[in-house]
Amino acid sequence: MIEYALYFAIGCFAVALMLNLYRIVNAPVLGDRILALDTMVINAIALLSLFGVLKQTSIYFEASMIFAMTGFVSTVSYTRFMLRGDIIE
Repeated sequence: MIEYALYFAIGCFAVALMLNLYRIVNAPVLGDRILALDTMVINAIALLSLFGVLKQTSIYFEASMIFAMTGFVSTVSYTRFMLRGDIIE
């Protein structure tokens, strides 16, 4: 029974990823694109975690932590670029 719930959750997060991708392409301003990219990273982390539970291995959780750190740094750097015009001062 838990497998069906995991497959349903994976399907929902996959649809959310596609909607985020649509928002990244068709956003009117740069801020909306950054927010959609950050939400896309969160959905990808959720997908990795769910896949790790489904396969019963811990390697996917480690990959999701690396992806979370990379996503945080990219969101901060995109926001700093949007506000100041450059990333490194």
